[in-house]
Amino acid sequence: MTGPDILDDTTDDYERLETELVAQDRDAARVSTADVDERSARRLVGDLIEDDVVTPVPDQRVLVHGPSGEAFDSITQLAVFHRGWRAARDAEDN
Repeated sequence: MTGPDILDDTTDDYERLETELVAQDRDAARVSTADVDERSARRLVGDLIEDDVVTPVPDQRVLVHGPSGEAFDSITQLAVFHRGWRAARDAEDN
């Protein structure tokens, strides 16, 4: 473009804004699992045990995630897995 219309052309600005908004939407839709520390993992897994979602198997020293059938020997791994599993289920429902 040449002449005075070059200052009125906002196509590039619009495309940058649109790209930024799409990226923000994707970030908001993702579930963060990086913030699962030992304390929050123990709390979550304790709640899951109370709700019969997770079953401890003491003789094998594992925790079994009932809905998926997956077994874990780490509370933190189980908590991260459950968060991701729940997010995937929630996404399917929407």
